[in-house]
Amino acid sequence: MSDATQQYWAFIQEQKAYEEAIALMHWDLRTKAPKAGMEQRAEAIGYLSQQAHRLSTSDRLKELIDELKPSAKDEILVKSLAESEKEYDRNKKIPEAEHKAYIMLQSKAESVWGEAREKGDFSLLQPYLEELVAYKKKFASYWNPNQHAYDVLLDLYEPGITMEKLDDVFPALRKSLTHLLEQIKQSSVKPDVGVLKTHFSKEQQKAFTVAVLKKMGYDFDAGRLDDTIHPFEITLNPKDVRITTRYDEEDFRMAVFGTIHEGGHALYEQNIGEKLAATPLAGGTSMGIHESQSLFWENFVARSEAFWKGHFEEFKTYAPASLQAIDFTDFYQAVNEVKASYIRIEADELTYALHIMIRYELEKALFKDEITVAELPKIWNQKMEEYLGIVPESDAQGVLQDIHWSGGDFGYFPSYALGYMYAAQFNKKMRESLDTDSLIQAGDFAPIKQWLTDQIHQYGKAKKPLELLQDVTGEGLNADHLVTYLTEKYSKIYQL
Repeated sequence: MSDATQQYWAFIQEQKAYEEAIALMHWDLRTKAPKAGMEQRAEAIGYLSQQAHRLSTSDRLKELIDELKPSAKDEILVKSLAESEKEYDRNKKIPEAEHKAYIMLQSKAESVWGEAREKGDFSLLQPYLEELVAYKKKFASYWNPNQHAYDVLLDLYEPGITMEKLDDVFPALRKSLTHLLEQIKQSSVKPDVGVLKTHFSKEQQKAFTVAVLKKMGYDFDAGRLDDTIHPFEITLNPKDVRITTRYDEEDFRMAVFGTIHEGGHALYEQNIGEKLAATPLAGGTSMGIHESQSLFWENFVARSEAFWKGHFEEFKTYAPASLQAIDFTDFYQAVNEVKASYIRIEADELTYALHIMIRYELEKALFKDEITVAELPKIWNQKMEEYLGIVPESDAQGVLQDIHWSGGDFGYFPSYALGYMYAAQFNKKMRESLDTDSLIQAGDFAPIKQWLTDQIHQYGKAKKPLELLQDVTGEGLNADHLVTYLTEKYSKIYQL
């Protein structure tokens, strides 16, 4: 290994150390950190982020990239250099003082969001969001002054995706979903979700979901499960991939499906190829592909009839007495009820993408200067009524329910809907070589996990999202598979 190559990898190792420390502090901030320490914690995160920013924009790092690029032959080195150069170019355009101020604002905003959500008071978060939006517009102009700011932000999370592409696929998907939703409303089949609403202790819910996570292949020696307001997965390093969940003792569905969802994210991170560890390629290739993995496990596995046929009796060993006599068909229909809901993470499979489209339209309007931050609660409620026929009773049920905007993650939300479409495409392809339903019913998830690892996980960022989709499925983005899946499933449940 040349001296320049050794120096380059030393830079990456130091960057990874800062990133791990920052991730650990963010995990603590969202789970167990005392509120009184918020200011100092934000200062500490800002300082560490500033050091990481300096490393990623180091003149010496750029010299090493320029020196190594012409002669690099090793594929991992070539792609790592490209990733480092992309990050260098992006970060170099942000003045260091602005970067630090933004990181500190971001940390404070996340803590204020928790208080605002608890009180249902958007006005507490509003000034922070206004600053965050202003920063994002400014940063987007630094990164690419010739492209619309929102397209620049979309590309951060889903390379290759633009408003034009989303505006091409979302309206058709929305039309198909609302048509199916209308048919379901007219159906005489009305699942009784009341049979599920009973006290189910947090401890027993956790015991069941841990059992499922272990079957999925989540490695608890390289991860952990904790409580939080808004569930998330966070990777400190490939051997420390943590997930969180939120429990409702009166409705077990939130924790059961939410934990499995985060477990899907974690499986992706835990099974990236070892040769990519400690390189810039050791992570998910995009948020859309990441969401495809979480939504695959949550919906295509855990909400399936095959899953509950195989796990219903096991589930009842953890469930309270009030659920012991429930009929299987009644139970399965209830956990798959289609009904407009206020909270995105509680949404059923059919209406989920509509929640995402609402957020996309609000973000797009914000960055086109068509609406202001102050107008978000009102327009959010209008969109909820237009898309889902319901109006939130409070900001906590509406505009404050997600943590993403308080973290500055504008452009992130479309990844959820894109991930759902990707997941449907991966699901169809997997079924060509695996008897998926039989495996799911038997609780034998190892072949499914292995297929995902072989086709998707192992590559990390070594393949771009649309390249990976093409390689796995033989086609580009195609919403038809999702529409077909939902139509077939819910036509059967609702006897359409």
